[in-house]
This record gives sequence, structure tokens and C-alpha cells, in this order.
Amino acid sequence: MKTELEHLLRSAIAQALPNCSVSEIPLERPRQADHGDFATSIALQLAKANGLNPRQLAQSIKDSLPPSEIVESCDIAGPGFLNFKLRSAARFAVVSQVLDAPEQFGRHLAGSKGSIQVEFVSSNPTGPLHVGHGRGAAFGASLSNLLALAGWKVQREYYVNDAGRQMDILTVSTWLRYLEQHQILLEFPPNGYQGDYVGVMAQALSRKHGEAFVRTASDVLTGTPGLPLTSAALDDKAREAQTEAHMDALIHSAKQLLGAGWGIIHSEVLEDQISDCRADLEEFGVVFDCWFSEQSLYDSGRVAQVIARLQERGHLYLKDGAVWFKSSAFGDEKDRVVQRENGIYTYFASDIAYHDEKFSRGLDRILNVWGADHHGYIPRVKAALIALGHDANRLVVPLVQFVSLFRNGEKVQMSTRKGQFVTLRALREETGRDAARFFYVLRKSDQALDFDLSLATSESNDNPVYYVQYAHARVHSVLTRWGGDVQDLAKSDLGLLGTESEILLAQQIARFPEVVDQAALDLAPHSIAFYLKELAASFHSWYNSAPFIVSEQPELTRARLALAYSSAAVLRQGLSLLGVSAPNQM
Repeated sequence: MKTELEHLLRSAIAQALPNCSVSEIPLERPRQADHGDFATSIALQLAKANGLNPRQLAQSIKDSLPPSEIVESCDIAGPGFLNFKLRSAARFAVVSQVLDAPEQFGRHLAGSKGSIQVEFVSSNPTGPLHVGHGRGAAFGASLSNLLALAGWKVQREYYVNDAGRQMDILTVSTWLRYLEQHQILLEFPPNGYQGDYVGVMAQALSRKHGEAFVRTASDVLTGTPGLPLTSAALDDKAREAQTEAHMDALIHSAKQLLGAGWGIIHSEVLEDQISDCRADLEEFGVVFDCWFSEQSLYDSGRVAQVIARLQERGHLYLKDGAVWFKSSAFGDEKDRVVQRENGIYTYFASDIAYHDEKFSRGLDRILNVWGADHHGYIPRVKAALIALGHDANRLVVPLVQFVSLFRNGEKVQMSTRKGQFVTLRALREETGRDAARFFYVLRKSDQALDFDLSLATSESNDNPVYYVQYAHARVHSVLTRWGGDVQDLAKSDLGLLGTESEILLAQQIARFPEVVDQAALDLAPHSIAFYLKELAASFHSWYNSAPFIVSEQPELTRARLALAYSSAAVLRQGLSLLGVSAPNQM
């Protein structure tokens, strides 16, 4: 409909303003039904640019409109808006369109927009996923589905941070719990990982390896500064520094004492965490095409190679024994260390190598879904890309704000190290996957989200996912009562439709492809959630206004059921984008 109206308007403008070139014609669906089916402000825009009276120009455009089978009337409103009212057949043509190919409605040809990679979640494999990770997972998966429907060839990727200090801390934390099980008792460091899952991994080590990794307490602590006393002898900063130094010494000691055993523990702990993470996400309806290992960047030599390239381009310098990247020369607020004085590369160095590897794949666009706390990291990554000669504009970083989970009106605190967190698995068990996936995308990703457990678990119209799913179930309940073949609905006489509720519902259905395109452009899955609530509201309103099955008028019954079935098809399509099921009964 929009395409046809644009053709009509271009033809009319060419007559009203022969020397005027128009690149884009704005066409919107008015919120108020009495404003018609479509409205445009093109007369106001062109009048301002050409020094004309907008209402007079609007009248000239209206008078120049070619005859059309879809337009019933065109009216001028306000200072010069053109409001179009469509003929009944045109309004309900979308019903036939949906019935002909329900799964294709709103779908663009696969890959027609190009290739795009969406990297999301990418949580350190140092503990179970918590409710904060869940929002990134729901957003990234929904966004990937949305982009695929809009015509992008999508790669879904998880970046596994399996190199570096955090994995070393988890490994040594597990080893210390393992020693406890063998009566080697040491004070557990406060900066170690303390969740119950660490003890579970330690038990698995004992079952599989027996006492192979047992070492004496004195051997373990040799060369460590010890944990600081709790007295006032040290201030907070000094106490933290000694605690961190003690952890580094423990890691060094473990590597020396265990030899090859350290690699075995490290590998099994990593495998356990990745397997748990993968299973957790799959149960949440989130599946990745690629799990990319950070360690592989070191094993392949890519980190060293990319740092060498920056050196060759003159973008590095030596200061205080460390190697610095001149990121401030490319828009970052200050320069960044890429290699410490001890020769160890920083996390930033491997991130540069990872993004360089991404760009080598020939992708048209790259999306990194990051937590809001990584906002300051964007300029330095883009600076490195520019320094390497890449087009940094190909990288887009949607940010996901934090989630606050409320239980009985109280906010639940979370800390991965201390084990005080609500896991994504526990949340899903309480609310169900559908509610969790829907609630996570109810707000823009860059806005903070308060997750209301009581609302998510309620079976009422106040619960948005229940409200939308109930609309879908209602359609199938009516179809079951009718008992006919849904294939026959394609032959319905849609000219029998025309009540205000039916017109509004058809308009909502017709909006779906536009909503998909705009949501994909804006990287905004929440727009789909909003749309589904509006579509469900239009359906429920119609459902309550008139009977669908009119026994004495079988043709009217089929027409109404055709409209209802097309509503359900779009609800199902929209819910699938968000990873939410569309039950036939509730």
C-alpha cells in the first residue's frame, strides 16, 4: 500500500511542481482512525523549500493525483497534511497476503541486505550465567532473529575469554577447594571465586583424579605474601594490593607445583563452565553459530602479529618498560598499554587481534552487544581498527544496561566472585522461558530494566507476555469451535468485513513489515514487543465486540476467521522473533 501511494504522490508532485526533485516521501499510519489510513507531510516540506503556501500546495498535489483502485479519498488536514483513506478491499488485502504465506510475511530475501555478525553474551567462563547476562542473551538473540527476517545473513558468535588472569583465578579457586576435600586446609582468598559451583567442580576433580593434585599447605604457601590481617595495620588500598599479590603468588605456586596438572585442571574447569553455559543458553532458546576462543588468538600468533603491524605503522611506543598504543591519536581519551613490562599482553591486545580477525572475514557489518559498563571501551577499539587501516564505521556497539531483579519488593544483590547472584537458570525456572525472554526486551536495551517477578509469573492481562499469547490462543480456540479447514479461509469474501474494529486490526497487521524493517534499522527488538502488545490489544478489542462464528452467515464467519487467523499468524511470527512460544491453548 505504501509503495502504491508513493507512486501516486510522485506522479502528482511532478505535475504540481515540475522542477522539483523528491528523494523520499514520508508516509505514516495515523494513530487516530478518523485521520485515515496513511498521512503525509510532504506538502509542508516542499512548500517550505519552495516558498509556497503549504495548504495551497497540498490542494495542487491532491488535484493532480492519478486515479487509483486503492484510494477511496484524500483530504487536507491542518496546515497541509494529506490524509488518505483506502478502499475496503485494499484495507483487507493484507489478510490474503498473510494467508498465502504466513511464515514469509514481513520476510526479506535471505542475505539481500548483506552479511552481519552479532557477537553477544561473551561472559567470562568463570561461573554460571546470571540474570544480567540473560538480558544480553535475550537482546542479542532477538536482534539476530530480527536482522535475519529483515534480509541480513547473520552470524551469531560467542567470544570465550579463556585466556588470562580470571581463568587462572577460577582454576586456583577450584584447586583450593579440591585441597580442602583432601584435608589440606588453607585460608580461602577473598578475591577467589566462592560460589557453590566451584566446590562441585572440585568434587569432580577428586572423583576423576583422586589425590593426584594434592600438595602440602606449606608448599602451596611458599613464596606468597600471605593474606593481610584484618587489623588496622593496613589501609584499604594496601590491603587490596596485598590480597591481589597473594592471589598472583598462589597462581604462580600452583603452576610450579602442579606442572602439567595445572593445564589439566585449567582445561577441565574451562570445559565444565563452557558446557554449562552452552546448555544454559540453549535452554533459554539462544544458539550460537560460533564459539570463538581468545586463547586461539595467542596459539595462532595473531596477537603478536597484530601488535607487530601496529609497530610497523608507527602507532606504538615504549614507556616505563611497557608498550603503549597511541590510541589518543585516533579519538580515544588517552593512550593504552598493549604489552606490560613483564612481556605479557593485555586484554586490550587480544581484543585488537580479535576485531582484526573479525574484519578479515569480509563481513558488511559487525555488531558487538556489550554491557553498558563497557561504554568507555568503544573508542579504544575503534582507534585500533583505524590504526590498522579498517573502516571502524562497520563496527556498531549496541549497549545493554543493567538488570535489577526485585523479589518481594527487595533488590537482589549479585556478585560472581562471592557467589551471591541469581542465575539465569533459576530465573527461568521461576518465571518460565517465555516470560523471561519477553520481559528482557520490553525496554530499550540502553535503558535500565527492573525485572518484576510477581508480574512475570502472573496470569493476567497486566502480564504482557500472557496478554499476547492469550490472543493467539483465543484464535485457535475459535477455530477449534468452528471445526472447518483453515485452508478454506483463503477463499473468504473479505468484502464482508468493515467494522471499525476490523479495520483497526487489519491496519495493525499491515504494519508488521514496516515495524520489522524499522526495528532492524534501529537495532531495537523492543519495538517488536511493543507492536505485539498493540496487535493483541486490537484483537482482544475486536474479539469482545462481535461474535466470530455467525451460524446463519457462514460467509461472514469465514471472513472474520480469516482475519483472526492472519492475526494469529503475525502474533506467532513476532513472538518467534523474541524467542517466545505461541501456544494454541492456555
